[in-house]
Amino acid sequence: MTITSVVLVAVSLLAAGVFFQPRLLGAVNWRATVTPLASIIGSGFLIAGPILSLAAGRLAWLAMLGLCAAGYLFGEAIRHNIVHVEPELDDAPSAGVRWIERASQLALSLAYFVSVAYYLNLFAAFGLRLGAVTDPFWVRVTATVVIGGVGVIGLLGGLKALERLEVGAVGLKLSVIAGLFAALILASLLSLKAGTFAWHAPDHPHGLTELRILLGLVILVQGFETSRYLGDAYDAPTRVRTMRWAQLIATGIYLVFMLLITAYFTRQEPAAEATAIIDMLAPLGLALAPMIILAALASQLSAAVADTNGAGGLVSESLNRRIPVNIGNAITAAAAIVITWTADIYQIVTWASQVFVAYYALQSAQAAWSAWRQKRFWRALLFAGGVLLAVVIVVFAIPAEV
Repeated sequence: MTITSVVLVAVSLLAAGVFFQPRLLGAVNWRATVTPLASIIGSGFLIAGPILSLAAGRLAWLAMLGLCAAGYLFGEAIRHNIVHVEPELDDAPSAGVRWIERASQLALSLAYFVSVAYYLNLFAAFGLRLGAVTDPFWVRVTATVVIGGVGVIGLLGGLKALERLEVGAVGLKLSVIAGLFAALILASLLSLKAGTFAWHAPDHPHGLTELRILLGLVILVQGFETSRYLGDAYDAPTRVRTMRWAQLIATGIYLVFMLLITAYFTRQEPAAEATAIIDMLAPLGLALAPMIILAALASQLSAAVADTNGAGGLVSESLNRRIPVNIGNAITAAAAIVITWTADIYQIVTWASQVFVAYYALQSAQAAWSAWRQKRFWRALLFAGGVLLAVVIVVFAIPAEV
């Protein structure tokens, strides 16, 4: 086993000792931070390297910074709504405020349809790598079976049991990230010492095409909006504070990761596979693949279960409870299966970005209208800029494979 593999495993185990510590798991601020943080770095962490290599080459870190900045802008709008709009919704909201919130719920439920397909296609792709299977057909078949299973469990009312995966998956993912960072830092230092360290310049689109591809990658930093719907567990100041922490921590993780893996970009176009990160970082040693696959399986399944639950509840609520939540879960699974068979992983990434951004557009509009009524005109202008950015993304984003 190479020294980088040893470091990867050792640091991951040490980090697990920290992240699974009962005191930390019981801390209110940590729990409230981990929920959005786990969503932001969940699936995005698995595909950010290959997909940004394909889209931006050596400037992948800068592209990642831009995506994080866009996410922070949308997050700021949602934080405003937590503080100022939620109390209004609980009281006697105007027709406009009520309409925007209902439209936001509908947009988010549609976004969840796509994200369930996204998460479980990644789950299938990484799971099949254990058997060296990369054929997209079998990835779709496996994803369909898993989505169908989650849908049936949701229909029968048993998703609560699967939700227990989430707590463990978060600690596992963060532990593997810590180990991966340590291994990458060591590999970079060894390369610098040997005089072989270099950043390659892969072929990638330029100009407007590059920008349109990057617009379709907001899904990489999506997940912070979960804080908006944790009101039953945490008060508004806690959700605002921990949501901001989650976005800042995720930004730091993503930027460090992109800077460390740029040296592993090839001069050729990377493979258009969901699991390309395993091949990209293969020089780190044999321990890499099983560690990443283990973290991927746990995090993707738990995220898909959470979004299936969320979508089922939103579908039921959007239809004024005319259908129960378990039927909403089944509808979500059926929609995710249709998406699985009509798009590849990069198209699903772009679709997910567009539908989540439609939700962010509505939340930004809600925040702009609220700030305007408070005569906070600069903030209203900032949130209006968020609406404009969201519209541009929805209209112009294209898949990375184009």
